[in-house]
Amino acid sequence: MKCPFCQHPDTQVSDSRTTDEGNCVRRRRRCPECDKRFVTIETLEMRLPDIVKSNGARVPYNAHKLRTSLERALHKRPFDNEDVDDLVASIEGRLYRLGQKEVSSRTVGEMAMDVLLATDQVAYVRFASVYKSFKDVSEFTQAIATLPEQREDA
Repeated sequence: MKCPFCQHPDTQVSDSRTTDEGNCVRRRRRCPECDKRFVTIETLEMRLPDIVKSNGARVPYNAHKLRTSLERALHKRPFDNEDVDDLVASIEGRLYRLGQKEVSSRTVGEMAMDVLLATDQVAYVRFASVYKSFKDVSEFTQAIATLPEQREDA
């Protein structure tokens, strides 16, 4: 690490601590040249993978696009913005865990359908109808027939 005062190219770490959340490291440093002290904070930088579209184009991951799709599927359903944020975070977590630089748009769509199926079946059918480009009512009927049975516990 270069000294911010004298620009000496090598500084010494005198103390390292992780933050309370555990996702940053705070380091106290000293410059051997000018003897000044300063603090650096290191954070992990994680990038979501690029998305490979069906036509082969590669685009950066766009959380806004995913969020908009989920919001449309959940429109007039009993979910608020925080619920949508949780769904987006869930999908992003799965993308991080894949550990890949590129992921197909189909994979992201399947992940979205998985979280919607576990969350709200109506939203799942809405999303699937657009994602899978349903052509007629019979495709809706088939999608509904594949849904797991919901038990009514009263």
